[in-house]
Amino acid sequence: MAILGREFIAVPDDRKQQIVYKWPDVSIRRYTKAIVNADEMALFVNTGKVVATMGPGRHDIDADELPGLGILIDAASGGKAYRAELYFVGTREYPGFTFGGRIDDVQDPQTGMIVTLRVFGDYSVQVKDPVALITNLTGTVNVADNEAITGWVSDQLLKVMRTHMTVQIVRNGWPILGLSAYTPDIEKEVIAAANQQLQPYGVALVRMGNFDVNLSDNDEAQLKTLAKDTAYSRLAGSFNQYAAGEMQIGAGEGMAKGGAGVGGAFIAAGMGAAGGAAATQPGPTPPGGPGFVGGGAGFAGQTGQAVECPNCHASNASGAKFCASCGTSLVPAGVVCQNCQAENAPGAKFCSSCGTALAAAEPAAETCASCGTELAAGAKFCASCGTAVADG
Repeated sequence: MAILGREFIAVPDDRKQQIVYKWPDVSIRRYTKAIVNADEMALFVNTGKVVATMGPGRHDIDADELPGLGILIDAASGGKAYRAELYFVGTREYPGFTFGGRIDDVQDPQTGMIVTLRVFGDYSVQVKDPVALITNLTGTVNVADNEAITGWVSDQLLKVMRTHMTVQIVRNGWPILGLSAYTPDIEKEVIAAANQQLQPYGVALVRMGNFDVNLSDNDEAQLKTLAKDTAYSRLAGSFNQYAAGEMQIGAGEGMAKGGAGVGGAFIAAGMGAAGGAAATQPGPTPPGGPGFVGGGAGFAGQTGQAVECPNCHASNASGAKFCASCGTSLVPAGVVCQNCQAENAPGAKFCSSCGTALAAAEPAAETCASCGTELAAGAKFCASCGTAVADG
């Protein structure tokens, strides 16, 4: 057999970029020299099990050095060779692999619109456990093919994102148009979740680059249009007033172009109808916060009861923490425990830190010095006998 004439076994120079290189022959001559590079590990496999391994260095392929080979004697060679599959697994970081595709249909928390999320990027991988890789992944993909391994890793990435991204957007209320602001958080959590998925196969995702979660052109255009309409509606005061303004702008543009296709009667009627609609049907005031119309959480959050400022009595949006007119805090003051000085929520009856009762003793009512009748707060004369109340 040709293999008996070989003196050295090593990964060929033109295969150094492979994560896993499989030696082409399964009959390996005893005492052949095997060269394992510093960033590699070699594994002998028989019937799906790793029976012996070789770390970096130069090795004599013999049962005396590698006891596991004792059961692999090739009888056809007269005991001069071992019969086994030999894999060289690279343990360095392999960069530059790309992934991308459709994540899922997601409801934008801000607008209520259903949009399709896509992701694109590149990543690097590293084999952390060569034995687990060969044992657990060999039956799933062709481990001697880089594209097969990285294609499988990319599939695991997308699988993680389909569940992880949707949960994060819904749980945190992340606006779809602003996802780029959360890219570092998304990348960090995706790497952690993906590595949990890859760990049984001995592979780890080291880093990601050019990571981008985006929308189809059509979905992005619709969200931007809705955002623009909402912003303009806030400026106009209501949705109907904004629509009326748009109608007038359209009529004005038609007139500026010489009235082509727009008659004077039509323009007057349109403007009159718009004015009438705006006057008789003012419509709902658009949300004052970051949310858009469309039924999403951003819009629904603005429908609570208005809050009156205790200082200037201006009306503020539900949930406001400071008055928009004078800046006075609208958050009720907490109750400070007289025992441990811990601050408790407004209305609390017992301290959440030490359990002390928080109900403050009401001051004793002031009474008339002449007849003893209880005086009303701020009274200057007794309502019973007319005696003047002494200034405190």
